Amino acid sequence: MTSKTSPESPLPIRTVLQMVGGWIGKLGTVWVEGEITDLSARGGTVFLTLRDPIANVSARVTAPRGVYEATVPRPANGSRVVLHVKPDFWVNRGSFAFTALEMRPVGVGEMLVRLERLRQLLAAEGLFNADRKRRLPFLPGTIGLICGRESAAERDVLENSRRRWPAVTFKVEEVAVQGPYAVGEVTEALRKLDADSSVEVIVIARGGGSLEDLLPFSDETLVRAVSACRTPVVSAIGHEQDSPLLDLVADVRASTPTDAAKKVVPDVGEQLSLVRQLRDRGRRVMSGWLDREMSWLTSVRSRPSLADPVRELERRAEQAEALRDRARRSLSSSLDRAADDLAHLRARLVSLSPRRDARTRLRDRPAPVGRRRPPGQGRRARLPPDDPAERRPPERPRGGRRLTSAHDRLGQQGQSRLDVVDGHAPFVALVGDQAGVGGGASSASAR
Repeated sequence: MTSKTSPESPLPIRTVLQMVGGWIGKLGTVWVEGEITDLSARGGTVFLTLRDPIANVSARVTAPRGVYEATVPRPANGSRVVLHVKPDFWVNRGSFAFTALEMRPVGVGEMLVRLERLRQLLAAEGLFNADRKRRLPFLPGTIGLICGRESAAERDVLENSRRRWPAVTFKVEEVAVQGPYAVGEVTEALRKLDADSSVEVIVIARGGGSLEDLLPFSDETLVRAVSACRTPVVSAIGHEQDSPLLDLVADVRASTPTDAAKKVVPDVGEQLSLVRQLRDRGRRVMSGWLDREMSWLTSVRSRPSLADPVRELERRAEQAEALRDRARRSLSSSLDRAADDLAHLRARLVSLSPRRDARTRLRDRPAPVGRRRPPGQGRRARLPPDDPAERRPPERPRGGRRLTSAHDRLGQQGQSRLDVVDGHAPFVALVGDQAGVGGGASSASAR
């Protein structure tokens, strides 16, 4: 219901406030959720401020002491609660407040259940996969730091980083790290630093706190903003036992802001010590290799083949001469044995030759009496020549055959055999068939 007013006919303030109180009273009772701050108790009434955890909105609430004390566990500053309230407007003071009719705490277990559902949802989308993690640069030129205004986390990161590497530079973005504005300010600072090409790594740092204080760093909006960053992000929220969702999506998790400084900035003293160790190690390895190579070279040079190369050639020449002399002796021995065998064979053939026998008998036969001549006078007896080359082949006797090979068989049934010299031999008849060897020798002698 509205009333027409004008400068000439204004409404009294009591009327306006009564109208406001009537409109508020029409709302009835509602259930609301928020975070308790400014909790105090005076007499039988408990006064508190119910703050929205996301937006910067709050309202005063009064509760009977009995309603407050009946809540188990008893809420305190920072507790999340659900209230059954009735809006009240006090016309006399023109103030608005809620009157709590029932109070229920939102336990840690319920908040953890909500965070777990969000964690499972983000994990199913792959925001926490290890293959999305990026490696930090060894020595970043510029580091972006998001932290609270004049906070201990900022001092820890800056002092430890500069103590480890004095030349490191920072770009600091101071934001609200708890309360309704934390998510928006942290997200905006993150996007600003990610757009700066000189920033090589971003650190989000905050000190410890309750689960409610760290809830902004488990907000879905902030988690998705971190996953979309092109610059590596380091999460340094709270202490070791704290684990907001930001730790899961960040490229590197640090347990504390001090640990973040150690992970991002190398220690110049440690690096110089490492360089010295590597240099000494390389020097030892190189010295050992040179010593081994020198030992090998010395052993190779001490070998006879390299120490006195001419001596090896002389030794080989002596071996060649010894082999040559041995070959000559062996060949000479073989030739001597062959010559002896040939001489024996010739002597045997000559001794077995029938013409040799006839010549011997003719030479040894005494001359007839009265016809002997003095030695050296008259005509000498003509004997067959000793040289086989001067011998003429004898006439082919009747029924005989000429031998043409060194081992010519005398017949199909004969048992005799005669060695032939220079292709000439007497004609021999077969044993048992015909007598005769030219000159009167028997087949037995031919054998």
